[in-house]
Amino acid sequence: MAAASNASSPQSDYIQHHLVHLNSLGEKQTAIADFSVVNYDSLFWSIFMGAIVIFVLWRAAKSATAGVPGRFQMGVEMLVGMVADEAKSIIPNETSRRFVAPLALTVFLWVILMNTLDLVPVDLLGWIFIKLGLAVEHHDPLYYHRILPTADLNVPMGMSLGVLVLTLWYGIKIKGGGGFVKGLFTAPFHGHGVVGLLLVPFNLLLNLMEYAAKTVSLGMRLFGNMFAGELLFMLIALLGGAWAGFNGASIGLGIGHVLAGSVWAIFHILIVLLQAYIFMMLSLVYVGLAHEDH
Repeated sequence: MAAASNASSPQSDYIQHHLVHLNSLGEKQTAIADFSVVNYDSLFWSIFMGAIVIFVLWRAAKSATAGVPGRFQMGVEMLVGMVADEAKSIIPNETSRRFVAPLALTVFLWVILMNTLDLVPVDLLGWIFIKLGLAVEHHDPLYYHRILPTADLNVPMGMSLGVLVLTLWYGIKIKGGGGFVKGLFTAPFHGHGVVGLLLVPFNLLLNLMEYAAKTVSLGMRLFGNMFAGELLFMLIALLGGAWAGFNGASIGLGIGHVLAGSVWAIFHILIVLLQAYIFMMLSLVYVGLAHEDH
């Protein structure tokens, strides 16, 4: 009975195997945090999507004309205008906006492309690798490598750490090194004399917690939504895998698989865009807050 209770189901094995990264270990990572492990799949797809964004924006800038714009130029100009307007309403310093607004646009498109990879059928790449002789089914990590970078916590948290560095940089740049450090110890609770000294540790702790909470929530929000979406696609794929023939039950499972997959894919497009927009807006808000005094 003990052996039977410990045995995992094929469905569980399927999902667990699909959560394995193509990493430097060559197997599933067991430690919760191991900074020596490199997830090659997440690196490849995130860099690849970033390169596409940079190329598209470069082509748009190079082919831009002062005359009647084409559809491609109009689309890019609309995106640029949208991000510029959001940055103008959030970040008061014009000099800062010249760098932050293009960066926010790049991040917005980058996250969209990375999130869109979740719409690729779960087993498609594995099937392609097998047909090309690059992987052996059920035995090679390449067969089950994960295509969605934003479902790897390392990627969203790395991006949120980048936003943290940018926030600290602008906080120091706008307020000066002394003013920035002073703000850590004297805000948000203000006091004079002995009261001010007593409030110093509370202010410092609260400010450190604020920076940590912003960073963690920014990365975890993107990761959580995309991981949940990826997991749901796997469950829908299992529903299709149960379609074994043309009897009544199998046909029902097949129809359910197609309908569920289609509906979730359409709805997931909204999630893809929404999560990218939220990440961009919160990044702008955090940088904008760095320009303000408590």
